[in-house]
Amino acid sequence: MASVTATATITPTLLYQKTQTPSIQLQSAPCSRFPHFSAQSQSISAARSSRSPIVPRAASFDTANIADALAEVSIFTASGQAVLFRDLLGQNEEIAVVSLLRHFGCPCCWELASALKEAKAKFDSANVKLIAIGVGGPEKAQILAERLPFPMDCLYADPERKAYDVLGLYYGFGRTFFNPASAKVLSRFESLKEAVKNYTIDATPDERSGVLQQGGMFVFKGNKLIYAHKDEGTGDHAPLDEIFDICCRVPVT
Repeated sequence: MASVTATATITPTLLYQKTQTPSIQLQSAPCSRFPHFSAQSQSISAARSSRSPIVPRAASFDTANIADALAEVSIFTASGQAVLFRDLLGQNEEIAVVSLLRHFGCPCCWELASALKEAKAKFDSANVKLIAIGVGGPEKAQILAERLPFPMDCLYADPERKAYDVLGLYYGFGRTFFNPASAKVLSRFESLKEAVKNYTIDATPDERSGVLQQGGMFVFKGNKLIYAHKDEGTGDHAPLDEIFDICCRVPVT
């Protein structure tokens, strides 16, 4: 694993180093892990193909042992069954993408869930497990699953925000309503409008403090964390093309 000198400019939300290079359009090229995914028209960093995983100094959790810290965290399936986090992660070095939504009544999270649903076939074809977790009880998860709709078998509820706390995800009034990172939602207005056609505020968690929770996106290979993105504000989701790219580049063992 490449080492890096810790400075104040290191982005705390990613385990992949980003360099200041101009964004370019990649030529269409097949991806060995995602055979139907083309890089064409995906604007990504020119340095992405050569960067290596690093652990940022500013991370608010121990990345080397985060899977161990999460192992005994108990959450619920959308049907209401308790499950330990360790049982969700892929075994034998399998890759798992874990998306922590804000809460089931957040319109931006309906948009993200819709995007994840559309991407699930690509994940499945590459044997990458998709796990979506939201704040609220299982009955709230069922509302999203039925009305969006979203597959129940990969949807989980964390009403007490246990996994969010372990991962150190952002929380608070300012992050939820006034963070500049939320402005990027404006560029996704059409997809947001489409995602909330069947939206209902009834999916909002009964414990209203849960609406101030921010989410994040994590990629595990077995019990090893290889990518982390913490949403800076509402709607600041990790770009799925970046998640695809990372999963493509993880060596198969």
